[in-house]
Amino acid sequence: MLDVPIYGRIATLELFRPTGESQDVLFISTERYKFCVLQWDADSGELVTRAMGDVSDRIGRPTDNGQIGIVDPDCRLIGLHLYDGLFKVIPIDNKGQLKEAFNIRLEELQVLDIKFLYGCSKPTIAVLYQDNKDARHVKTYEVQLKEKDFGEGPWLQNNLDNGAGLLIPVPLPLGGAIIIGEQTIVYYNGSVFKAIPIRPSITKAYGRVDADGSRYLLSDHAGMLHLLVITHDKERVLGLKVEPLGETSAASTLSYLDNGVVYVGSSYGDSQLIKLNSQADSKQSYVEVLESFVNLGPIVDLCVVDLERQGQGQVVTCSGAFKDGSLRIVRNGIGINEQASAELQGIKGMWSLRASSQEAFDTFLVVSFISETRILAMNAEDELEETEIDGFDSEAQTLFCFNAVHDQLIQVTASSLKLVDAATRRQLTEWKAPPGIAINVATANATQVLLATGGGNLVYLEIGHATLTELKHVQLEYEISCLDINPVGDDPNRSQLAAVGMWTDISVRVFSLPDLHVITQERLGGEIIPRSVLFCSFEGIPYLLCALGDGHLFNFVLDLPSGQLSDRKKISLGTQPITLRTFRSKNATHVFAASDRPTVIYSSNRKLLYSNVNLKEVNHMCPFNSASFPDSLAIGKEGELTIGTIDDIQKLHIRTVPLGEQPRRICHQESSRTFGLCSAKHQNSSNGEDMESHYVRLIDDQTFEIIATYQLDTYETGCSIITCSFADDSNVYFCVGTAYALPEENEPSKGRILVFVVEDGKLQLLTEKETKGAVYSLNAFNGKLLAAINQKIQLYKWTLRDDGSRELQSECGHHGHILALYVQSRGDFIVVGDLMKSISLLMYKPEEGAIEERARDYNANWMTAVEILDDDTYLGAENSFNLFTVRKNNDAATDEERGRLEVVGEYHLGEFVNRFRHGSLVMRLPDSEASQIPTVIFGTVNGVIGVIASLPPDQYAFLLRLQQSLVKVIKGVGGLSHEQWRSFNNERKTVDAKNFLDGDLIESFLDLSRNRMEEIAEGLEVTAEELFFTPSIEGPPSLTKSGRLRGSETGIKAFADALRGRKLPGDPFIVAALGRDGDYLNELNVIDCKVLGPATPTPSGLVEALGEGKGRRIMCPVPSVVDLEEPPVVPEFLRDLTTRNWRPVRVNAYITRWMGAECAKGLVSGSMDALIFTSSAEIEGLLKSLNSLGEDPSKWTDEKRRPFLVAAHGPVTAHGAARLGVPVDVVGSKFSSFSGVIQQLSHRVALDRRT
Repeated sequence: MLDVPIYGRIATLELFRPTGESQDVLFISTERYKFCVLQWDADSGELVTRAMGDVSDRIGRPTDNGQIGIVDPDCRLIGLHLYDGLFKVIPIDNKGQLKEAFNIRLEELQVLDIKFLYGCSKPTIAVLYQDNKDARHVKTYEVQLKEKDFGEGPWLQNNLDNGAGLLIPVPLPLGGAIIIGEQTIVYYNGSVFKAIPIRPSITKAYGRVDADGSRYLLSDHAGMLHLLVITHDKERVLGLKVEPLGETSAASTLSYLDNGVVYVGSSYGDSQLIKLNSQADSKQSYVEVLESFVNLGPIVDLCVVDLERQGQGQVVTCSGAFKDGSLRIVRNGIGINEQASAELQGIKGMWSLRASSQEAFDTFLVVSFISETRILAMNAEDELEETEIDGFDSEAQTLFCFNAVHDQLIQVTASSLKLVDAATRRQLTEWKAPPGIAINVATANATQVLLATGGGNLVYLEIGHATLTELKHVQLEYEISCLDINPVGDDPNRSQLAAVGMWTDISVRVFSLPDLHVITQERLGGEIIPRSVLFCSFEGIPYLLCALGDGHLFNFVLDLPSGQLSDRKKISLGTQPITLRTFRSKNATHVFAASDRPTVIYSSNRKLLYSNVNLKEVNHMCPFNSASFPDSLAIGKEGELTIGTIDDIQKLHIRTVPLGEQPRRICHQESSRTFGLCSAKHQNSSNGEDMESHYVRLIDDQTFEIIATYQLDTYETGCSIITCSFADDSNVYFCVGTAYALPEENEPSKGRILVFVVEDGKLQLLTEKETKGAVYSLNAFNGKLLAAINQKIQLYKWTLRDDGSRELQSECGHHGHILALYVQSRGDFIVVGDLMKSISLLMYKPEEGAIEERARDYNANWMTAVEILDDDTYLGAENSFNLFTVRKNNDAATDEERGRLEVVGEYHLGEFVNRFRHGSLVMRLPDSEASQIPTVIFGTVNGVIGVIASLPPDQYAFLLRLQQSLVKVIKGVGGLSHEQWRSFNNERKTVDAKNFLDGDLIESFLDLSRNRMEEIAEGLEVTAEELFFTPSIEGPPSLTKSGRLRGSETGIKAFADALRGRKLPGDPFIVAALGRDGDYLNELNVIDCKVLGPATPTPSGLVEALGEGKGRRIMCPVPSVVDLEEPPVVPEFLRDLTTRNWRPVRVNAYITRWMGAECAKGLVSGSMDALIFTSSAEIEGLLKSLNSLGEDPSKWTDEKRRPFLVAAHGPVTAHGAARLGVPVDVVGSKFSSFSGVIQQLSHRVALDRRT
């Protein structure tokens, strides 16, 4: 499938095949009168533009019934009806080339449909039109290309069904046309007239079944599918017959494919692929739905809620129309559905194993810890329980294990590689590392093993029947950080290539196997080492993925025969080290990137996509396809092991709740865990008329079941609904605004405000207030209720009657609108979106009990939605598919200027927006800078959910330059211009877009080839890698002045070096620092800062000294921890800041990494009298080193057995030591510097000597 953006709203779409050609081409025209002809190039896999142009006229009234575009069956011309009274002709020559267009006058002004007829010597059109007496007729014309005029057509037919709205041309040998009405269907060809009555309905779409036109599918507005059969004797039509087939989505298009399979394209519900069966089912339907394709449109309302309480918004939309109406729950990312879990601390790795190659399911789950390995398996009660594999070393940390050939298992630890019989679980053979040398990293497949030991040694072995054979050993110049030999070629058990990540030169290398020759080397840049490498294949394309310790991921396209890497791309997935593992879901292979932002990497249309997993942090993952939990994943989180299934792999997950009626307004009430819904149900009465009933429904927010219903009066419709509470009343209510749409009225003259309370899952109507018009909008307003009623804004207060009941009482109002349709409020300010008069700003004055206008936009915009972006800036959408922003002129010199809202942003979205809501579909994390960007979600008639993000000026300027560069490189399909497409356009003006960016265009940068990326980057004077993420310190500073946090002297030095010579904006920064770090900051004298030192020099003391954050951002330079677990002090510190209403922005300023086994040799030799730890990372590193040297860590962690004292710098480090099982003898009490713990230790040593 190919998906390409079109820079325009498509008005007509027609396939045709020019004379003498073997391939169809596609004609497209847009609503702004551009057209193009596209052809598919199979060799390049791209769309090629054969022709393009502009068919607009300077003078002309656009058609009321929409544009019509048709192609002559003999491909002699393309006809367009764009303006009343004109028919535009684009001739096509014998070579299929388009010639100069011209107009022909058309007498008929109210044209309903135009079609070309078959079998005419000259191009001939049939025109279905309505006259000024509302009668409908069909008239035919010959198109005379030489004369550029119409000639008299072969026939006409007057006085058709008053509901006639669709023409179907019939191919030869029958010819003529079918005219579809609301009560009759007529066939006519100038000599034969046939008509049949039908049940009253409005036919919306048709599709031809047979090439000779003897059968047609018809779909009406209710989604009923019929078969129209023309009975004939091959030359003459004998009659018409209509047969019902069944029910589908209400169709906008019908395409008969073949063998009874039909595509039903729907604007009102999900599109469908259906099969027409020869026999009816139990419901007398011949329709079988093979597949559905999600369509959210039309979205008439939406709300953003966090149903799962994970800090991630979900959008609940009112979607569809009539019987296809539904609620859609839309969430971003991929969910894990938990099946089982267990508390397990300190997981270092996980692998699933099968008991034999014949087994369909995994048997064992191997879980590795810092000094042991546990084997888990499912018992008869479907619970995980511990078991044993005798041949495995359970007293050591497992680095890697796998199912090998000949029903064998392998286990790699720091000291050896074991080969175990899967059936007996006994060890068959073992390869041991040389004395004093530890295996640091390992990888394997079914037949090969690759190990890396200290000193940069790379060892390659092959697995035989009960044998391990070392075939090659090379020493590299640097230490090795990660390995992979996952097969991606034809042989699933063997790899021809090995990927190796390197320390020091920060590179990834590809080696050939078995000779271990370097084929290619890619330097990754920077100082962060690769932590995980993986060969994988997506949609038949081999890739090499390389993940770094700071959350960045490189991907390369891999050429299997040569081992060369190309098309290098880099993306940021998180801030912590990433571990890559493959897994399978729905017969496709995907990659799980475990990190602080777990992500699934997959491919669609030969393009790599990244979907976040809806978990806050995952340290390890492996597939675990057990009999009890098929197609599951084992996930290791902090302190927990979870078994769960994964959602379908896609960006957005959409759950459908069919209603069978049209939802119109929705809101969510947190206290009762329910949704309030206004809906309309269409039903046929006994006399065949369409009846409409309206309801207020209460829906459970977990099950989405309707738990209560309130039916509105006859002709009463729900216009608005909110949940709110009132001043001096702790209850939470649903408030519903209604209108009485009486048949004899153009605008409703009365309505109601209904106040409901939810009691025991029921809707109780407490009070109602009659209004003099439709209640189009309701807002909770400072403990009161603000309503938009026809042309008036009305404020109600909640008062207590003498009998103790409550009522709404009018306080004040404001006139001056045509129709006040959309209202938003903030504080005392009220923003009104008017039917015709754009946006106005009102202000409530509580002292005077009055509402007055403060400013307005004097442009004549027909509004469809409004929202408040901030105190001074307001967002609007209007009915020509544009967005715009206006701003208050607070600092203007005159009252006149202050009374005018200044238009500051304009943009053509190309979508009809029905609703804006504040919120985000992305999980908000306190240490993410992206979480600080305000976002608004919108929903449109076409079913689009979009996001508008408010960017800081520096980021906007940078991305604007990027967009301008992209426009030069990425050309629009069909020659359509991006600048013209995004220019603000309505009936009154066309102006260039300003202060809006096209996020879809900017995102397309990620799909470019490496060469084109570098071409754009060069124009921006940055590297291609820098464009993969929003710049912060490295680019334009994106942090406003608030505060900065400095940790250790290493972090201070790193930031001092980065900031040296840079001009920072604004006043001196507040810098909080522990102990002597403040003195060090002043010594460096790099930035103008005020140093804040807490009275208690601990992280919690630091937070206390900073006080209330008031929503300000604060930069936290912290270490990036490599090859070790991050100590909990950092995430706990960030959480404490968030609790005090700071918005921490984490920045990795320096690296804390494990230095290998060497650091423990002094301890092993017995030459130490005391150990001082300043962080729990040091303790973990030491334990890891002891493990690598083959030492039993318990000898050094057992207080009674160890021959030395252990001191901790402070209570935080002591707590970390206890967590890792290391008792502490001495804890420093004066921890503003290291001298405190040294004094404590000296005192303890002196005391021990005396005793």
